[in-house]
Amino acid sequence: MDISEVARRSGLPASTLRFYEEKGLITSIGRKGLRRLFNANVLERLALVALGRTAGFSLNEIAPMLGSGANPLIDRNLLATKAEEIDRSIKKLTSMREGLRHAAVCSAASHMDCPKFRRLLGLAASGAIGTNNKEKSSRKRSNGRSST
Repeated sequence: MDISEVARRSGLPASTLRFYEEKGLITSIGRKGLRRLFNANVLERLALVALGRTAGFSLNEIAPMLGSGANPLIDRNLLATKAEEIDRSIKKLTSMREGLRHAAVCSAASHMDCPKFRRLLGLAASGAIGTNNKEKSSRKRSNGRSST
């Protein structure tokens, strides 16, 4: 398949396909004129990339799992770690949703008088909600502090 066919069938622009090739996620098998050619299995590899991205994996995390052969080398420990990370995000977002729902209907004269809203405010101020751990670690390192 040439790159235009892969782009049409995958729904990805040719520029993304070229970028994925640069990153080692997919490999062309040659050229027909100026157009790259790909094996039919490239669509499966692109589906794996899409699944990984949807799950929150970076391209650098996905690349080694794709391997260089026909069968991916998916790291089960990395999958379990990502699942735990997603669980933490779900808990955090569920807490935020419930806090917002309460604040929307709270009978307190002011949100600042509502104990539940004050608790949510305190969690946000401490970084316990609203910021992922990578961002917090990055900020601490940029401030010269360790993230441990």
